[in-house]
Amino acid sequence: MFDSQQKSTGTQFTTTATLLIVAFILTPAALLFSRPVGYLSLALASACTAICGGLAWWNWKRYSEGSMPSIASEIVRPK
Repeated sequence: MFDSQQKSTGTQFTTTATLLIVAFILTPAALLFSRPVGYLSLALASACTAICGGLAWWNWKRYSEGSMPSIASEIVRPK
């Protein structure tokens, strides 16, 4: 299933997905379950969402520029 001869395509989708999950699911859930919700909690949750969303966008732009030569070309292996 996983071939050690293939080159990496240069993508980091796991990190991007994790940052998006933290930004848009875990942070609002933590805010919802923390009582009482005040201005400080809202400010911290908004800052966390903005930082994680920005890092996810930056990570996506940085690592999604690669091409996929490992899919397009077949590797010739000696027998």
